[in-house]
Parts: sequence; structure tokens; C-alpha cells
Amino acid sequence: MSKTWLITGASSGLGRLMTERLLARGDRVVATLRRDGVLDALQQAHGERLLVMKLDLTDVAGIREVVHQSFERMGRIDVVVSNAGYGLFGAAEELSDEQIDHQIATNLTGSIQLIRAALPHLRAQGGGRIVQVSSEGGQKAYPNFSLYHATKWGIEGFVEATAQDVAPFGIDFIIAEPGPTATEFAAGLVRGAPMSVYDATPAGEVRRAVADGSFEIKGDAARTVEAMIAAADAAKPPLRLALGSTAYSGIKQALAERLHMLEAQRDVAFSADVD
Repeated sequence: MSKTWLITGASSGLGRLMTERLLARGDRVVATLRRDGVLDALQQAHGERLLVMKLDLTDVAGIREVVHQSFERMGRIDVVVSNAGYGLFGAAEELSDEQIDHQIATNLTGSIQLIRAALPHLRAQGGGRIVQVSSEGGQKAYPNFSLYHATKWGIEGFVEATAQDVAPFGIDFIIAEPGPTATEFAAGLVRGAPMSVYDATPAGEVRRAVADGSFEIKGDAARTVEAMIAAADAAKPPLRLALGSTAYSGIKQALAERLHMLEAQRDVAFSADVD
């Protein structure tokens, strides 16, 4: 049985691949993007099964209107995929106030407002599913990506709490956590102004690795999308879905280290209780 999907950030990368895969198997898709004309060929090929809408996630009123129109025109949306976002690259003090504000407005506030806008419609139709595209960077951190991580750690906390809020209404969530994947993500990085004082630091090492191509990328975009679709089709999907060996290994190591540090603090933690 075919499904109807709403996918943000569908002009390129994982969003574009997912849109193509779903249309090819006969599903309907509402695809949002910021640039006109990018999906014209797909629109001509698939006709009414593809609805293309313009959306900038920093426009909260626009998010609400696009979501409302999507449900109204499609009748029902089974899966909402919050995919749009980008990376801000640089050590914390290398970034401008404007860059920080835009990163948070897009990746964090925009994703929150998209989910908030979809929830009343999903409740009214008796349930549905939301896929929030996060990153392995929602559970671990690399130097030079502090603001990107702030948004991904933030959206994961929001989703984990909201999933508990709305589970009684038949609405469930998947947090997709890809590792470094062969998409246009690196090309789309917004960069702070490099400071020479960071050249000999971990931030400088990551900057050089990205610049010279030695930052290892193991993830396959097509296989990542296939795994996300399979999870969204599953009867009981996981709340978190690690995608790629780098994500699996990195998240496992980060969680083990955090658990080890927590266990070492047991006596101190308990000492803070009321007698």
C-alpha cells in the first residue's frame, strides 16, 4: 500500500535521493526546498504524485502554512521527514553572531517548528510517523563543529521528550543518525573566519583533514536512504537509528565513555541527596 511523505530539504543530498526512491516505488511526496526549478524534471515525470513547495526553515509562519497546505492538498501524510539543515564549521570563537543565529534557527528551531506544525494534523488523522534526520553528531562531538553539534544534540532531546508526549496518539519518531556520508554536506558547510591560534589544536587538525580530503567518509548515501525508508516502513521502528559503521562505532565509544565517567561519580551523586 502506497504512502504519502513530506520531506524537507529535498533539493539535494539525502532528501533528494529519498524523494526519488519513494516516487519510483509509487508513493506520493510533498518535497520542500528553497530554490525554484530544482525538481522540475521529477515533477514532469511523476505528475500529481509529487507536490513541490518552497520553504525556508527560518520562516516559522511559512513552515505552518506549508505543512497545513500539504495535509490539506494530500488528504493524509503518513511520514514527515525533517531533513533540511546544514553544517556550520569553525571553532566556537571563529564564528560570527549571525552565523550562530542562522545555524540554530535552521537546524534546531526550524526542525522544532516543523514538528510542532505537523503534530495537530497527525493527531487528527489518528497517527503517523516523524523521521528527524540528526547525525552521529547528535551523540558525539568533533572539534570545529560546536554549533552544529549544539543543534543536533538539542533536536535529539526535543524529539525524545516529544515522542513520549504524543505516543498515546499513535505518533512515533525515528531519529536518523548518519555518520560521514558521501553527499554534498561538506560542500555546503558555512565556515567561520579561521584564526591562526587554532592551527595547532584539534580544531585545526579537523580543518586540514576536511580541506585535504583525509577526513574519512564511509557512508553510502543511497544505502543510508534505503535504511531510513525501511525503518519508516517498519511496524515498530527504533527511536534512534545509527547509519554507517562510523556512526555505530563512534556512538558506541561515546556512550561507553560517558557511562564510565558516570559510574565513577556514583558516590558523589548519591551524596547530593537529602538525608
